[in-house]
Amino acid sequence: GGLRSAAQMVSYEVPLGFAIVAVLLMAGSLSLVDIVEAQRDMGVWFVFPGILAFGLYFVCGVAETDRNPFDLPEAESELVAGFHTEYSGMKFALFFLAEYANMLVVSSLAVIFFFGGWLPPFPNLLAPVWALPVLGWIPPFVWYAAKVAFFIVLYIWFRGTFPRYRFDQLM
Repeated sequence: GGLRSAAQMVSYEVPLGFAIVAVLLMAGSLSLVDIVEAQRDMGVWFVFPGILAFGLYFVCGVAETDRNPFDLPEAESELVAGFHTEYSGMKFALFFLAEYANMLVVSSLAVIFFFGGWLPPFPNLLAPVWALPVLGWIPPFVWYAAKVAFFIVLYIWFRGTFPRYRFDQLM
């Protein structure tokens, strides 16, 4: 398990860093608020000019959260797996809460880096009255929560869809 975990971390940390650097270069700032504001000023979400960076971030985010198909350290689909045999009750629940909290953080960062954070889908078309005024009525928190919920659903969907890779296939 330790070898598989170390091999997995080496495999996804570097591309994850490159994907984030691409966003930072487009925004010109390290501030998360400034990254969202840069997307508003450019009038386009960073997923469109940085589709390759988003693809790298998304795949590396799935690997970061140890979800299928990259659940190599624990291998939950095997008969006996790590913390499944050592913990029960509340300790087991805390492990899974930490896993879902990690999914929430990675999803939140994906929304901020690539999908405009709390901005509506077409922020540059909200200024004219004739374009899309109804999108301006929805509060920013709802936009943000809906985008994060979409990524959480994708993570859960991946878990039920894809088989687990071997760690040499991940590398």
